[in-house]
Amino acid sequence: MRILFLALGLVAAALWPAWAMADDCGDAAALLRQAYPKVQKSADGGSFTLEPHTSIALADPQDGTPGLVCKVWPAHNDLLLVAVPLVDSAKSSDGEHFGDIELLVVDRKTLQVRQRLLQPGLMNDDAIAIRGIEFDTGRYGLAPGVTAFGLRIDMANHSQPNPFNETDLRLYAIAGNALHAVLDGLVVAGYGGEGDANCAGSFHSSRVSLAMSPTIHRGYHDIIAVERKDTDEPAPDKDGECQSHPGKSASRTYRLRYDGSRYPVPAALKVLDTP
Repeated sequence: MRILFLALGLVAAALWPAWAMADDCGDAAALLRQAYPKVQKSADGGSFTLEPHTSIALADPQDGTPGLVCKVWPAHNDLLLVAVPLVDSAKSSDGEHFGDIELLVVDRKTLQVRQRLLQPGLMNDDAIAIRGIEFDTGRYGLAPGVTAFGLRIDMANHSQPNPFNETDLRLYAIAGNALHAVLDGLVVAGYGGEGDANCAGSFHSSRVSLAMSPTIHRGYHDIIAVERKDTDEPAPDKDGECQSHPGKSASRTYRLRYDGSRYPVPAALKVLDTP
């Protein structure tokens, strides 16, 4: 697994709040019944079930697995973006989950689903567990009248000697009245390395800024990704105090060009084992 720390940075500072945590689900039960007419509410009211053994959590359960996520789409404020984690309860066990995420674009007034897209395997995890799901509604203007939204999935382990966390970004756009994935598995945040769990160790970090380019390929603007890598080798000083020892930063710029179907992700920034 990659041990880089990458954080999504948008050029305009005003866009940063666009991917802050938000929950606009409102009447989640009514929303789910509209999208899944055969859904059944659990006895404790904390989840729903689809036959034969698919579970939908309404909120983050005690094991930390994310639940239903909703956010008003600022680019189209009459629409609600919904991410529905569909966990296979028959296959899943403590510390390991199997499932998909279905994305819904919903009319806020009627709760009718306008577009939907199933993303197989996005709820699969193990020792590197899914810790959070949220929408990124920064204005990714792909073309006149076409604005993408993002889905960010946070993953992490519990290891102190070998910490790891990572956030993956995927972009989606509506074209031809259908929802399409246009960017798969770009690593945008994370952290990792190896240490003694007290102070000494070697760690790697990186930050990536994204910006839309005026250059167009196959009808969509290019995306410019600037990656900044950093290293640190903390160690105790003579008094036993932990001191940081950062290395020299390095930067690299990538240009993502739409190929008529998607934006291919550079190997250095690509999520491993993308479903």
